Amino acid sequence: MMPLIEREIVVKRQWFTEVEMADMLSMAGIAPGGVAVNAAALIGYRKAGITGAVAAIAGLTLPTFLIVISISYAYFYLRNEPKVEAALRGIHAAVIAMILMAAYRMAKISVFDISTACVMAAALFAMLLLHKNPLFVILFGLVIGLVIVRGKELVGLSVNTEKAGSSAKTMLEPEYYI
Repeated sequence: MMPLIEREIVVKRQWFTEVEMADMLSMAGIAPGGVAVNAAALIGYRKAGITGAVAAIAGLTLPTFLIVISISYAYFYLRNEPKVEAALRGIHAAVIAMILMAAYRMAKISVFDISTACVMAAALFAMLLLHKNPLFVILFGLVIGLVIVRGKELVGLSVNTEKAGSSAKTMLEPEYYI
């Protein structure tokens, strides 16, 4: 979504320069909430103050909200139809496939040596077999990662924090901004 907004704002309407837009995207990315909503609020505010921010947020979120409400209303009346049930089973399978693909892509970038592979395996074991809370698994992974890095530094081993040849930009693909 962000490339579309950027093209509209910078190229078509020429409201802001590429540098100004990049600055606004950076601010939108660090603020809590969705990047697209935050960017819309900033762009709207810069163009027309509070009224512009409210209009931009409404313009971005209202269509989706109305579509979801309409689908929910239709689902309420059609939920027991065999074709609707079959469609939902297909959608569930597609969602699972998308989640697995995202996990695979993150693992491809994040797992690059034996220590990161062990942390990943331990996290999977804790969540899938021991049914531990994901928040605690993430916090434990953070602590273990810090201990591993500090331990490698103490014994004089090189410390890599990302796969050789990769960069943070590889994760910043269009789905990041959705």
